[in-house]
Amino acid sequence: MKPGVRGYEPAPGFLAEQMAKIEVLKHPMMPEYVIHEYDPPMDSSSMNPSAWFDIAEDIADHHDEYDGFLVIHGTDTMAYTASALPFMLEGLQKPVIFTGGQIPLCEVRNDSRENLITAMLLAARGDIHEVCLFFDNRLFRGCRTTKWNAGGFDAFDSPNFPPLGTTGIDIEINHPLLQERQRSAKRVTVHRLHDSPVAVLRLFPGISARVVENLLAPPIKGLVLETYGVGNAPDNDPELMAVIKAATDRGVVVVNCTQCLKGRVMMGTYATGTGLLEAGVISGFDMTPEAALAKMFFLFSTREDVEEIRRLMQVNLKGELTL
Repeated sequence: MKPGVRGYEPAPGFLAEQMAKIEVLKHPMMPEYVIHEYDPPMDSSSMNPSAWFDIAEDIADHHDEYDGFLVIHGTDTMAYTASALPFMLEGLQKPVIFTGGQIPLCEVRNDSRENLITAMLLAARGDIHEVCLFFDNRLFRGCRTTKWNAGGFDAFDSPNFPPLGTTGIDIEINHPLLQERQRSAKRVTVHRLHDSPVAVLRLFPGISARVVENLLAPPIKGLVLETYGVGNAPDNDPELMAVIKAATDRGVVVVNCTQCLKGRVMMGTYATGTGLLEAGVISGFDMTPEAALAKMFFLFSTREDVEEIRRLMQVNLKGELTL
């Protein structure tokens, strides 16, 4: 990011210029690196599944040429991209580390520098074989992350899964938590995510059944429904429940994720959650909304049978949920 007339904006060649000024990157202990920059560089708020595919395809195309990959990404949608790539990259055997900063690298006081240096060291390791996100001294599984803090250096958290590693004086990796290397895979396959008609809806007190009905109207195929607490909704609104049931009856996949930062959906604990069960809504367990949406994109792009999609949404595929 470079200061511009309208605020910070990505600028071609500016990252390479800034990294060239960091003397420690030339230290013998630092890995050699090659910068691959997209043209034009994109603010993360403008990202979409097509941009995710570009990143995944580049990693797959150069998988055997490098020890690892570092994705320098804006923080606003980093958790979405880091959640999508594990589903898109089949047979990954190298570390893919996402990082960035709350304050751009060009500023005198910033967090980007330390995130960058440590993430480069992590990307050169031989014991990580999955998509991760490193930020503020913590290494997370990519599909477990969410951005929870807009104003602090600890911008990201993994509320329902422990960090894969922490960095202080030493870099400490929690090896039992890491995904096992896919030794049977001969090459990396990339799954393209189509622009499937899926959506995310956050419930709020007084939400209109008509609003939900309009959102669930064709051609929508899937909905991540962010509910209260352990997966509850207003079951005293029969019109709302009928709208949801009508959608699931015609094949719309509705996945229940909690609005709470930490915790899991347990439909059936309260009658208000049972109402959603009876309406055909399935549990998202402890998935983040970002992971649930990315997984929904993936399944609708690679499967046609709705019942199989419903089943797989409730199966742990890439470490995204705990059953």
